[in-house]
Amino acid sequence: MINKKEYSELVKRKTPKSREIKTLVLAFLVGGTICCIGQGISDIISNLWIKNIGEKSLSALTSGFMIILGAILTGFGVYDKIGKYAGAGSIVPITGFANSIVSPAMEFNREGIVFGVMSKMFVIAGPIIVSGVVASILVGIIYWVVSIV
Repeated sequence: MINKKEYSELVKRKTPKSREIKTLVLAFLVGGTICCIGQGISDIISNLWIKNIGEKSLSALTSGFMIILGAILTGFGVYDKIGKYAGAGSIVPITGFANSIVSPAMEFNREGIVFGVMSKMFVIAGPIIVSGVVASILVGIIYWVVSIV
């Protein structure tokens, strides 16, 4: 029978070494690059394409372009390779949202449009959206209660 100390040493030996610093740096660099691309798209829209566009319209167009870019890169299999190295750096930006919808839709495409693509496209993003909405409602209720008191 193995004692606690021997077990701890065994776990220490068998546990893979963490690459936290490398992972954090890659996430920062890739996430920052995605954000810089988004800023570039925003600048192109506002300076070259549509002059005097409102801030809300500019934000919506930029988000739309970034979602389309993320969906296209997912379709060609590029975004998954980026995500393998970047981790959260590729998931957190809005392009990660596009990836989380397009990936399951592509995977279940063989099951047909309705039972495959349409029913499975929110398998990953759906719970996150629901959790975000519920959390925002709870925070809103807490804020309302605190502001009354």
